[in-house]
Amino acid sequence: MNGILKLKNEIIASITKAFEYAYEKDMLPQVSLPQITVERPKDSKNGEYACSVALKVASSMNMRPMQVAEAIAQNIDYSHSFECMVAPPGFLNFTVRDNWLQQSVDSTLVAGDNYGKLDKYRNQNVQIEFVSANPTGPIHVGHGRGAVLGSALGNVLSQVGYNVLREFYINDAGNQIASFKDSLYVRYMQVLEQAEFTMPQDGYMGKYIIELAQEIQEQSGDVFKNDADGLAQMGLLKMLADIKTDLGVLDVQFDSWFSEKSLFDTGEYQVALDKLNTKGYLLKRDNALWFASSELGEEKDNVIVRSDGTPTYFATDIAYHHNKFLQRNFDRVIDIWGADHQGHVSRMKSVLQALDIDPDRLTVLIAQMVTIKRGNELVKISKRGGTLVTLREVINEVGRDAVRFAFMSRSADSQMDFDLELAKKESAENPVYYVQYAYARIASILRKAEEAKISYEKAEVSLLKHEAELALIKKILMLPEKIEQAADELTPHYLSYYASDLATMFHAFYKECRVLGNKDKKLDQARLKLCACAKLALWRTLAIMGISSPEKM
Repeated sequence: MNGILKLKNEIIASITKAFEYAYEKDMLPQVSLPQITVERPKDSKNGEYACSVALKVASSMNMRPMQVAEAIAQNIDYSHSFECMVAPPGFLNFTVRDNWLQQSVDSTLVAGDNYGKLDKYRNQNVQIEFVSANPTGPIHVGHGRGAVLGSALGNVLSQVGYNVLREFYINDAGNQIASFKDSLYVRYMQVLEQAEFTMPQDGYMGKYIIELAQEIQEQSGDVFKNDADGLAQMGLLKMLADIKTDLGVLDVQFDSWFSEKSLFDTGEYQVALDKLNTKGYLLKRDNALWFASSELGEEKDNVIVRSDGTPTYFATDIAYHHNKFLQRNFDRVIDIWGADHQGHVSRMKSVLQALDIDPDRLTVLIAQMVTIKRGNELVKISKRGGTLVTLREVINEVGRDAVRFAFMSRSADSQMDFDLELAKKESAENPVYYVQYAYARIASILRKAEEAKISYEKAEVSLLKHEAELALIKKILMLPEKIEQAADELTPHYLSYYASDLATMFHAFYKECRVLGNKDKKLDQARLKLCACAKLALWRTLAIMGISSPEKM
């Protein structure tokens, strides 16, 4: 266990023990205690951790919260690495002693590449399904936000012990594929015959469809003149290859690419529907097949198979989640969907309930829309309308790291504006530049020390007493907690906040504390060791975020 998390457990154990001592001394009446937790106080002046248990039990003890807190504080075992103070209206505030902080610099460096890793969810299998864009066109920046969220979340969950499978659900069946086939065939015939053909009303109008038709015609000639299905299959393969390439440029990797069409080919679609029918949850009405959602608390039933016999995307989602939980037996499933799927969440949970699967095993995160700004101009995103801001365009303009950091700077459920001009700035205004500059500055300091043959491996960390030094150590030690919080709450954007805060702390330390050239060479060595520790924490944070750590800038 990481040192800071072990310390939290020691504080909780000490509070529990203090109650027992207070009972024995008749300082407190014995009552049933709630779960004791400690949290970071909003104001760092109140110490590293705070506990509100005295406020929670005061009424049952018929005492004032301050009386309860003071009795607990008097019975805390102070042989540990912390001190306890009581603050109104009854908080227990804990401050970590300087010697513990100093020694943690060494223990952090010893942890090395494993710093911040936990085994809290060891041997639990989780599947994260994200992006899952229709392979009917290039992926745009809206997909990019979900891609970065899923990629970073997978990294975070891996850090706390989960066995993570990252999956792209290929929507290669349904109406959108039929529209793509018709659109591509018209463009292909236009290229082939050098004549005008009428595009379908719901067709894909983007320039990319014309370019795709030209590419296929150049490679295959008129092979697909009488084979629209074969043409569509070729087009889908090429679009999927482009999607993989674009995601690869963003450093988004998948362990599995799952075909929607395979659910029909293997018969799993029918198996899932048969189970629901056997349980009495399928209804025939208006020549369509309905899922009886209302019997499970939903406001209305939902169509599974339309009156023309074609399945809705809800139907294939049922089969897909049947596969996830009952065929592949994931302990937990996380779906990252776009804002337009918000209303789909509750009915998906109802399906799981109908299939005797605990709905709590499914978590759906909704990634809100991204607004792209070019100066004062807002650019709309429409795959069918042909107005696209592709993910590749944005990456080419501002760089992979800027894109990833920007998409991780806000929670998934909040809408965001992506300022392309800001993302390109080489200044403190640009968050990713600010953080990477801190890392590069540390790397430069350590290179200078190496060139001067100054070794810090045996440095005396007890010399780190300056307020800025101790503040930096405290921030470094928060990384394991931030990783755990990001995993528990499925909020990887917390790491972007932490990275920025850590960079700020380092810049403040660098301003206040001379690293090289002190009269006391031992102080040089101690501060170099602290720099190495900060570099490790920044590197670990950026690596989990999927962002590079430049040695020079």
